[in-house]
Amino acid sequence: MNPFLKVIPLHKNESELIKRAVKNNREAQHVLFELHAPKMLSVCRYYIKDVQHAEEAMLNGFFKVFSNMKDFRAEGSFEGWIRRIMVRESISFLRQQKHIEFPVEEVDFKNEFDNTINTNMEVAEIQQLIDGLPEGYKIVFVMYAIEGYKHHEIADMLKITEGTSKSQLFKARKMLQEKWHELNKTTSYGTK
Repeated sequence: MNPFLKVIPLHKNESELIKRAVKNNREAQHVLFELHAPKMLSVCRYYIKDVQHAEEAMLNGFFKVFSNMKDFRAEGSFEGWIRRIMVRESISFLRQQKHIEFPVEEVDFKNEFDNTINTNMEVAEIQQLIDGLPEGYKIVFVMYAIEGYKHHEIADMLKITEGTSKSQLFKARKMLQEKWHELNKTTSYGTK
């Protein structure tokens, strides 16, 4: 066996690891980080286009996780608790980088569009479409459609109105559908 490889036993009980991590046990914190980092990087990446910036937000998020371990009450899943921290950290990062705009426009919600897209697209292609959205649309879309937040929660976290959240989601969905149709049209004609 290679002496430089460290084997992380995956059978450790997470609640025991959490108890040890609360007491600042670095090994337990490291194991928790290794278990959750890949998924949490994906969460940050939903919001932040640049992978290195997403990693930075994730690391800042884990700093907050381990600094506030005593606040975890085990009322929900540990992963869900970490995930909420990562979402907030990603939004905070975006706010620091630039002003996120949520343009308020009148939206005709009666103008329905098909809410389903049957596709064989790869995850990277879907992420690319989402990355092409304006920041305000993208954040609300990811929070609602991927993270499962309700409009009142999104409004509270982003300091916008529920109506603005709904309007941003509507416009994001419409724009994604248009981009998907455009992409589908170019691939069906063989120009891609």
